[in-house]
Amino acid sequence: MNVLLIGGSGFVGRHLAAALRERGDTLAVASLREPAEAARVAAACDAVVNLAGEPLAQRWNAELKRRIEESRADLPRRFLELVARDSRRAAVYVSASAIGYYGTSETATFDEESPPGDGFLAHVCVAWEREARRAADLGMRVAIVRTGVALGTDGGALAKILPPFRAAAGGRVGSGRQWLSWVHIDDLVGIYLMVLNREIDGVVNACAPNPVTNAEFTADLGAALHRPTKLPVPTIALRALLGEGADILLKGQRVLPRRTELIGYRFRFPELKAALANLL
Repeated sequence: MNVLLIGGSGFVGRHLAAALRERGDTLAVASLREPAEAARVAAACDAVVNLAGEPLAQRWNAELKRRIEESRADLPRRFLELVARDSRRAAVYVSASAIGYYGTSETATFDEESPPGDGFLAHVCVAWEREARRAADLGMRVAIVRTGVALGTDGGALAKILPPFRAAAGGRVGSGRQWLSWVHIDDLVGIYLMVLNREIDGVVNACAPNPVTNAEFTADLGAALHRPTKLPVPTIALRALLGEGADILLKGQRVLPRRTELIGYRFRFPELKAALANLL
């Protein structure tokens, strides 16, 4: 299969690119910052996987929020408008999305059938997915992967928090009651390969079937590293560092991959303890 990977330089993109090459696919990498070039390359490919998006782990302000929206809605729309001008098109369009689609809750449980929530990230995810579905109008099969917190040691959230935990300075964030719907990077890659390989369209959740609270995650990570976790992260410090973006850590959602499992994906790491043991 000839695959165009957009956003291939990021944490998830690097792992997915390695897996595609390992199984013998021909891989091209492009950026939505150059949509005309990306569309030109896409015309010669069987599938397009769009992982592009402005990183969220920054201090949020009006300008950053504009870039977050632009990268997930405006640039994909421009790309697909250019794809539409060429009669040669990929057969498959796979777009990343995020479980931020569901909004936040300490009590609710969400799956692929749940409606969108409220707030900035939910709004962005709705627009992100709306633009992805435009590819269906071009005759492409469209799959959308709503991703939880991807765990790996070479990028993503876990890589950022390992140093303080290894220094025995880690602890729960906020109340610790907020849900963390996580996924091992190998399972995230496996879900992308599944939707590329099979005639699957629509939404699948890429998060393990056993989400945990932040307090449980903190305890399991400390145990895996053999380090104490008695120093909670002050909410005011997170707000000072990330602004409104601190809500990603202070609020959460319990998300289950019901459709993902129903269509046949079997998680290699359904439990957090095993996932951390593998990674660490």
